[in-house]
Amino acid sequence: MPATDLHALLRTLRVWPPDATELRPFDPAAAPADPLVLFARWFADAVAAGQPEPHTMSLATTDADGRPDARIVMLHGADADGWAFASHATSRKGRQLAALPYAALVLYWPVLGRQVRVRGPVEAAPSGEGQADLHARSTGALAAALTGRQSEPLDSLGTLERRSREAWEQADSDPRTPAPTWTLYRLRPTEVEFFQGDPDRRHVRLRYETREDGSDGTGADGGGWRRVLLWP
Repeated sequence: MPATDLHALLRTLRVWPPDATELRPFDPAAAPADPLVLFARWFADAVAAGQPEPHTMSLATTDADGRPDARIVMLHGADADGWAFASHATSRKGRQLAALPYAALVLYWPVLGRQVRVRGPVEAAPSGEGQADLHARSTGALAAALTGRQSEPLDSLGTLERRSREAWEQADSDPRTPAPTWTLYRLRPTEVEFFQGDPDRRHVRLRYETREDGSDGTGADGGGWRRVLLWP
């Protein structure tokens, strides 16, 4: 089999093809004072536009040596308490957040040429909230959490299959089984940036930054938000 010419393949690809993308106008002057309001609108737009898995997002953390790490996780909610996601406290991301409780999120919705970036400190929710969030989800989600040992070395796929089968049986027989290390995290944003793609490459970037005087809407920790336009 001939080797793939990655660079040639990349040159054949387009960003936001017109037959699959709707680049909508975005007037930052009409944006609400609270970024959470705009996020809820944009999220609903992405769902209505048929964006696959609009609730998936990149989560970036940093280890104790300052080296960045990133992976895809699921958004579990966004409200006045922050943007929520979950993982095992013993996983790599859990250990990194314990060492440096600060993170960044990116949600990308290519059907609309939109992305949202969120950055701020992260707190672990009380254990009861994490377990309640887990038990409100599917049997598969509980089984995956009960399989446990996330990010640890695995000796074989056979071992994973056996442990997963046991976890599925447990989740089916007792949907309230606790997963002790499963943790709900909340990122309380200090910055939220909205990016709207433009067919003429005049992309609109609007960043919300927390401010102390509270004169421009209500933001994280009861402070206000300042809105800043950015060059694309």
